[in-house]
Amino acid sequence: MAVTDLFHKRQKRIRGEYPDVYQYDELPNKLKVQIIHLWDETIEADYSGGGWNPSSLNREYLKKCYKSLCKEIGVFKLNEEDSDDEIYITYFESISSYFLSEDNIEQALSIIELMAQTISSFAREYRYKVSINIDEAINELNQRFREHGVGYQYESGQIVRVDSEFIHAEAVKPVLQLLSNPTYIGAQEEFLNAHEHYRHSRYDAALTDCLKAFESTMKIIIHKRSLVCDKNATSKKLVDCCLSNELIPKFWTDQFNSLSNILTSSIGTPRNKLSGHGKGNDEIEVPEHLIQYVLHMTASTIVFLIKAEESLD
Repeated sequence: MAVTDLFHKRQKRIRGEYPDVYQYDELPNKLKVQIIHLWDETIEADYSGGGWNPSSLNREYLKKCYKSLCKEIGVFKLNEEDSDDEIYITYFESISSYFLSEDNIEQALSIIELMAQTISSFAREYRYKVSINIDEAINELNQRFREHGVGYQYESGQIVRVDSEFIHAEAVKPVLQLLSNPTYIGAQEEFLNAHEHYRHSRYDAALTDCLKAFESTMKIIIHKRSLVCDKNATSKKLVDCCLSNELIPKFWTDQFNSLSNILTSSIGTPRNKLSGHGKGNDEIEVPEHLIQYVLHMTASTIVFLIKAEESLD
């Protein structure tokens, strides 16, 4: 399973036709078709010849996916032509048909996310009976997003928004990998929640979860090192605790003090001023560029903290 670098793609790159700015408002039909091909190469359709195959291993997984979509979308069936008798439904075709016709990008992305989760579960359950390389499948999905200049990626079981491919590769992806360690599960959930809020333009909530992820990471590190610190300490006090207990080499103290000042102003202060304590009579709008900056700063700082703590062992 791989993306073939065909002649027309190489020519587009030579002419500079591939977009270098992500768009977030629609999924091109060609991308949808490529994603369905990817699904078919992994979990495959739940039919054989002229009808569905009752012995197919994937049918129950596709049925669960179909039922979940119906429930969350609030319908009894995805397509009008779907049979009322589930015996005659081929779930793969029904999900694919609905996906192709869905113009709402958030619902289309929800289908991609749920299908990716379904394929991952299926691959884990039947790893000895089917040959699905889930990492390759996810890599191809993300490469398809990039090819079409669509600003989303599938990471750690969720669709997340991407604003800079470089920053995503150098900060967001590494922090998701580090936070996948069960030790940091709480911080991971908060960081993913921040991205989820960002996707839905809930910028004040995203700011709040950025700070939560940052604070949780420090609390976990402090607990791992059996250090004494108030469990209700704010971000500034947590940073001071990390510094005073030399969780990083002494020659980094000045740099980390500078970094802590940036963090308490770019994460703690905006959260406190713009979202944490209510907006009063005047509605305060959190600008999109601020949350982009804070998301990336949070990611790179958490990477720094975890790597610094690991280097002490």
